[in-house]
Amino acid sequence: MRKTTTMGHGRVALVMVALALTAAIAGCSASRRDNMTTGSISQAGPASQTSNNFAHMSGPQLDAAADSIGKAYVRDPKNKATALQYANVLQVSGRIDQSLAVMRKLAIDYPNDREVLAAYGKALAASGELQPALDAVRRAQTPEYPDWRLLSAEGAILDQLGQPEQARALYRRALDIQPNEPSVLSNLGISYLLQRDLRSAEIYLKQATEAPGADSRVRQNYALVVGLQGRFAEAEQIAARELSREQAQANVTYLRSMLAQNNSWSQIAQEDKKKRG
Repeated sequence: MRKTTTMGHGRVALVMVALALTAAIAGCSASRRDNMTTGSISQAGPASQTSNNFAHMSGPQLDAAADSIGKAYVRDPKNKATALQYANVLQVSGRIDQSLAVMRKLAIDYPNDREVLAAYGKALAASGELQPALDAVRRAQTPEYPDWRLLSAEGAILDQLGQPEQARALYRRALDIQPNEPSVLSNLGISYLLQRDLRSAEIYLKQATEAPGADSRVRQNYALVVGLQGRFAEAEQIAARELSREQAQANVTYLRSMLAQNNSWSQIAQEDKKKRG
């Protein structure tokens, strides 16, 4: 396990580029960004389904949704459902600071609401405030009746804090409660990816794609880890299930270029081959 609490600058940049590819596969606008270095921080409650819908919107669609929901939020900022929706669409569209501001206010209005605290933790993590995010998610949890979404969320934050073993223990606890949950399996796979264990990452991400309820983002992560191992044709086939053939080819071309320009990814592949040997 790493002794430091953050990854090296070069490695962070590479992970961010890799996750930027998954955003490109989703067909999002160039302005959208994902600051998470793990698969996802799941949100409890019905707002999570709305977030999934936002994830598949184009840039103009996100702007229109943010404008419409924002007007409703201004009329009634204490409406929990509206505020959660607004924070979600802002976050997906890359307006991280604004999303966090909405969630800070909502957390003040609903200081003991588990769903609000979980969403607040997600917003804090997206803005890079990892320790406050961890505190918020842990406050939302009830030890006597643990929520698998919050366990997975806590694991995602711990992965970013450089504590993969603790993170994976939480993912496995979440899977004990919610067996074969694709979002948790995806987080577990990305956890191994961050530790340069591509073979283990692929195993869990493949399981995630085969699990009932797997969404496009899970399959994008699987295509990514396959491509990072140099199996470009296979990665393109996986991506083409979500996209047009032209978009899939463009993404694999980009991935090839990224790998060619960054020796660190080549080193990851070499390390993985040694592990297999």
